[in-house]
Amino acid sequence: MSQMSAFHLWRRRTTRTKHLRPTAMIDYEKAVARCLGWGGGAGAGGWRSLLLLVALVASTAALYAFFSSTLRVSAWFLVPPPSNSSPEEFVLLPSPPPTHRHTRPPLGRHPASTPPPTEVPVSTASPSLIAPSPSPAEGAYDPKTSPLVPDGPCLTPSPGFLPVSTVTPPSVAPLPPPRVGDDAMSVSTSKNITKAAFATKTPSTGVSNAAEVNATGVAEVPNHWRETDLQLIHAKKEIAGAPVVLHDPDLYAPLFRNVSVFKKSYKMMERILKVYIYEDGPKPLCHTPHLDGIYASEGWFMKLMEENTRFVVKDPNKAHLFYLPYSSRQLRTHLYVAGSRSMQPLSIFLRDYVNSISAKYPFWNRTRGADHFLVACHDWATYTTNLHEDLRKNTIKVVCNADVSEGVFVRGKDVSLAETYVRTPNSPRKAIGGRPASRRSILAFFAGQMHGRVRPILLRYWRGRDRDMRIYEVLPDEIAAKMSYIEHMKSSKFCICPMGYEVNSPRIVEAIYYDCVPVIIANNFVLPFEEVLDWGAFSVVVAEKDIPKLKQILLGISGRRYVRMQTNVRRLRKHFLWNDKPVKYDLFHMILHSIWYNRLNHYSL
Repeated sequence: MSQMSAFHLWRRRTTRTKHLRPTAMIDYEKAVARCLGWGGGAGAGGWRSLLLLVALVASTAALYAFFSSTLRVSAWFLVPPPSNSSPEEFVLLPSPPPTHRHTRPPLGRHPASTPPPTEVPVSTASPSLIAPSPSPAEGAYDPKTSPLVPDGPCLTPSPGFLPVSTVTPPSVAPLPPPRVGDDAMSVSTSKNITKAAFATKTPSTGVSNAAEVNATGVAEVPNHWRETDLQLIHAKKEIAGAPVVLHDPDLYAPLFRNVSVFKKSYKMMERILKVYIYEDGPKPLCHTPHLDGIYASEGWFMKLMEENTRFVVKDPNKAHLFYLPYSSRQLRTHLYVAGSRSMQPLSIFLRDYVNSISAKYPFWNRTRGADHFLVACHDWATYTTNLHEDLRKNTIKVVCNADVSEGVFVRGKDVSLAETYVRTPNSPRKAIGGRPASRRSILAFFAGQMHGRVRPILLRYWRGRDRDMRIYEVLPDEIAAKMSYIEHMKSSKFCICPMGYEVNSPRIVEAIYYDCVPVIIANNFVLPFEEVLDWGAFSVVVAEKDIPKLKQILLGISGRRYVRMQTNVRRLRKHFLWNDKPVKYDLFHMILHSIWYNRLNHYSL
């Protein structure tokens, strides 16, 4: 083929795509042709054919580059994942929005250039209990909404549990009223725990490892995710997918809001939870349990916790919770100045105690006390935390005085401690039990001191007014000689439990011990274990304003329903008993479970 014919053939082919080539490229080709003298001529030599070939290659390369840019061909050449990454899937993380030159960055953060998308391996294998990898989220929780919830600084309620707190800053959830169903926990149903979520989170400033905002508005911002955080989030995810429990010989379903969720949560607590107990603190104010009287609950918990080997660890780095082992009763006994009417010495001791711990160890400062808890039953327990802001706002307070109206006790974060009156520490279960429903001749019974605002109203309407309503200030000697206080409770259908100076009363647990249906009169009182127990199944809650209608309310309960309620009280009793050696589902474990459960509320899935 002559040089001229070859040129014209090439010319016809390239002309067809002329509209696809840049003008500069077309001018370049014409210039090459003129230089080579491609008008024909016998003088053209083999070197011209070589130059023609070079021009063809250059034109083709330019054409390819144009198509590559236009059609995004470069994407085809992404390197595929390595063959040994089968257990990992790669996720393309979107780039954050660009930062404008003149935009002021958020307070406390430095402007940063927009990084390109990065591929982060996400584990698809089932998470182990040792190192699960869900990520703590921030959020707020709600007292009567969905249970176990938080997100971004928030809380997330557990499925089937009572809602916990109501605050949703960047993102969290809480517990609802009475019964909580499938919506009890706003969590992801995915079975994979993605480490990618942690890889892309960058803590701002702060001192918390759980990035959250609790119901009081206190934010926890993690400096880094710890192994213990991942384990708690893994537990919460497992609880969210709890299998349905059709029958369990150890748990009576009618007592619970959601027995399936409670069983799974309890099981995860047994498998995962570790508690570190500070050895600091002078005796007898710390590490000295008092085991009798109406404040015995804090002493029994301290005794059994410090003797425990299943949950307690010596290495604080393995702990999910930290226990402040002081006694509110001992503070009252040794620090209160008689007649001063001041709690200041008690509050100062607690402030200094916490400050010494935060100065000596890094654990308090890491979360500002959010993973620490105290257990105190004295009426003053909540008030003595006021001189230390983090202790009051962040720490999990396990207290008998669970009054939400005063702004100190936070439903869904703090825990209502059952107040137990232990008369004989060597035999805390002495004389429990009562008569069956058919042998209870008294409709309602109460006898007690005139403490607080409610009891005087109760006596004003019902003392000596009705034979069915046995309401006394102090049980008269002539009556007590025939039937003791305890025998009255064992012989009554309903035991009236009005608040005293504070909302709590040991009569609630006493009624349960003697198989008497408790009638609770205390506005704003958070009942013990209300996040898991359905108190409507075994008790009657009466508003203070309805005291004049008390008998009418009680007679409105049918005989069949009463028998069912009394049966439930009897089945409930084991959950409120102290044992020298803790037994599964007893009072010690129920308290510990509530602390565990409320701590899980700080994490969002």
